[in-house]
Amino acid sequence: MTMHQSITMNGLDVKAAHETIEALKADAGLAKFQFRARNTWIDGGENRSTIRDFYGAGQEDESRTADFEFVNGEPPVLLGKNEGANPVEFLLHGLAGCVTTTLILHASMRGIVIRALSTELEGDIDLYGLLGLDPSVAPGYQEIRIRMHIDADCSDEEVEELLAVAKAHSPVCNTVCQPVPVALERARG
Repeated sequence: MTMHQSITMNGLDVKAAHETIEALKADAGLAKFQFRARNTWIDGGENRSTIRDFYGAGQEDESRTADFEFVNGEPPVLLGKNEGANPVEFLLHGLAGCVTTTLILHASMRGIVIRALSTELEGDIDLYGLLGLDPSVAPGYQEIRIRMHIDADCSDEEVEELLAVAKAHSPVCNTVCQPVPVALERARG
């Protein structure tokens, strides 16, 4: 494959990916992104998040013409009305999406065709942490298990390597796996 030849692999434009990497190597500032979400409480466990604008590649992005809206809710056993998936379920969704996209990107850059890919996630939470009933119990997930079913044009060793790369380079996986500072403050005015 030459750098001037445009090919699509696993739904990604490999030439554009290589060009993006070269542009980032030439100007590290282009790699800095800021994503944003806005949330409004509705009632009980229901709240809604909207996502549209972000900063990336050296400028504010204007490609989105409408908000993406996500409804957060809770099941009745957690005092909700099933208005939508709850936030810890959305975290699993985000983690699955990011690990999948990272794996597809790296497979494409290595010339590996992915014929099928599906993922199952499970996460364990103890409500004693959320409710403050036991200070020794963390309020978040105690463990998350990701099981990926992969049918690819490569050896088992290459699949294992792709799994390791996906875990090591997925932004959401790294955010979950490593402590990340989170500033929580009251907005005034």
